[in-house]
Amino acid sequence: MKEKPFLKTIKAKYRPLLKAMVRDKRLNPIERLATRLGYMGAGFLMAGQWTVEPILFIMGFVCVLVQVTTRRQWNLVVLQLNGLIAWTIHFFSSI
Repeated sequence: MKEKPFLKTIKAKYRPLLKAMVRDKRLNPIERLATRLGYMGAGFLMAGQWTVEPILFIMGFVCVLVQVTTRRQWNLVVLQLNGLIAWTIHFFSSI
């Protein structure tokens, strides 16, 4: 299917702007490890939803906390700390 000439000129006009807005960056080894830990933490949090085991929630929050701290997303750090503290209190009160 051929592209319309009008659409082609619009793409050519805005391409430099769009390229400037996107950051092309490769992750360093620490960031790659933190990303994988974040995925693993999300898996623990999902498993915790099915089993309601406090230890799965604690492990999930710790793993995701590493990821958001590495990425310097401080609002999410506070959110993860809140969940971690809540589930840790729940875990120790149920022993």
